[in-house]
Amino acid sequence: MKPIPVHFPLSLFLLLAAANSAAAGGGGWDLLQRSIGVSAMHMQLLHNDRVIIFDRTDFGRSNLSLPDGKCRNDPNEKVLKIDCTAHSAEYDLATNTFRPLMILTDSWCSSGTVAPDGRLIQTGGWNDGDRAVRTFVPCNDGSCDWSEDPQGLAARRWYATNQILPDGRAIIVGGRKQFNFEFHPKPNPSDLTTFPLPFLQATKDDVEDNLYPFVHLNIDGNLFIFANNRAILLDYTKNAVVRTYPEMPGGDPRNYPSSGSSVLLPLKPSATEAEVLVCGGAPMGSYTSAREDNYMQALKTCGRIKITDQSPSWSMETMPTPRVMGDMILLPSGEVLLLNGAAAGTAGWELGHEPVLTPVLYRPESMAGSRFQVQNPATIPRLYHSSAILIRDGRVLVGGSNPHVYYNFTGVDFPTELSLEAFSPEYLSSENSNSRPKIDISASPISLNYGKQFSMRFAVGAISGGGVTVTMAAPAFSTHSFSMNQRLLILETGTALSGDNSSYEVTAVAPASGVLAPSGYYLVFVVNGGIPSEGVWAHIK
Repeated sequence: MKPIPVHFPLSLFLLLAAANSAAAGGGGWDLLQRSIGVSAMHMQLLHNDRVIIFDRTDFGRSNLSLPDGKCRNDPNEKVLKIDCTAHSAEYDLATNTFRPLMILTDSWCSSGTVAPDGRLIQTGGWNDGDRAVRTFVPCNDGSCDWSEDPQGLAARRWYATNQILPDGRAIIVGGRKQFNFEFHPKPNPSDLTTFPLPFLQATKDDVEDNLYPFVHLNIDGNLFIFANNRAILLDYTKNAVVRTYPEMPGGDPRNYPSSGSSVLLPLKPSATEAEVLVCGGAPMGSYTSAREDNYMQALKTCGRIKITDQSPSWSMETMPTPRVMGDMILLPSGEVLLLNGAAAGTAGWELGHEPVLTPVLYRPESMAGSRFQVQNPATIPRLYHSSAILIRDGRVLVGGSNPHVYYNFTGVDFPTELSLEAFSPEYLSSENSNSRPKIDISASPISLNYGKQFSMRFAVGAISGGGVTVTMAAPAFSTHSFSMNQRLLILETGTALSGDNSSYEVTAVAPASGVLAPSGYYLVFVVNGGIPSEGVWAHIK
């Protein structure tokens, strides 16, 4: 094999991704299913390329029947105590098919995490589901379904946030009237311990603009927690606040029901710094105003902060359009996709107006003032209770939108949406096919060990002048404009070796520890000058 030098500054890789996007732009939409029978309030991709989708149970019948005459008999249900329809579904990406799943307790506005062994651990909700822990073990034969422990949590968790930790546990933060956190799994199932978090009490206003707090695992092992308009860094092992960040300029709320969104920006090799981006939301007073049929314009700003700085400060940027209830997705190219949401109003029943149909790309490594690029518009409004996730082929799966108390398909401005569609970023266009790597693996998932080298064989028409790098994405749990556990790591990448017939081999170094990448399943991509391959599943421990 003849070595081809591909050592290059990481910033060059990200700038090439940005340049590629800026030069072409656009992206495209495909309708995958007109109806899966269930509105996608929550979504999670699992390592068998199935997506678990679920709504809530307390609105009556869905449009998807349970199989084999099954019915849910729940004397605690608020609307329909005997219900023979499904409120959850498994969507198979490979076959574009779906099947009903039987969720028992009410999962309305709940949270989730994927455990290191690949199980979906889903927590909380409303009514008889507010302390529930639901587990889904993935399978390939269609035999798996939800199992539930209705008393698995120590406290009621409605509108809480989950984050996977380096030791494999999930921390569950907040929820309505819960100014505390807890862990799952617990050393003793009867353990009802919660840990007070006064920060959540301090950020509660008259409409509770601190629900679904934005939680990110920092590179020092502490948790960055943003609620309302400000943030702290929490050492959860000692329940000690180790840093208080300045309030975001403007003072407007960014969390539910004012519902902006947030991501931890891509982490670079041997990361010594980390940045968080918070975009959109609604002005102070917007929720109350919307309940009186006055829909204020959503926020048009993003705040970016280097959370590892000793004296951090917010850098404010302006989006092309106002957006509330938007979703932010980390792409394997290192860019951020913003999509879904509204330009006026807030989250809540009937409170969002002026759908924003145009996604926007954010390029973190571009110069301030030139980081945003508007993409081709969707045709389906995605408002309250929408969701979006990255899938293995580099597309973004989009579903949901039900701003009504019940499923409502006629006589309303924004009918309940049961469809699924996919947005294809510009890197998937035919013009980029010659630059798109194709990974050659004999088995999936591949096994990675912390701090160890691994090799990826791939074919590509031409190596970009910027060279090749390897990225690694953690599949996220998406609901209510926040993707829990979302993370993109740009790995230390060595030289590419050329072989026969446009084949190459590249060596990368796995993340150093579970602080950078908690144990579990990830998508690994080979990125050629900003053009990613289809991902392959990897398990790191």
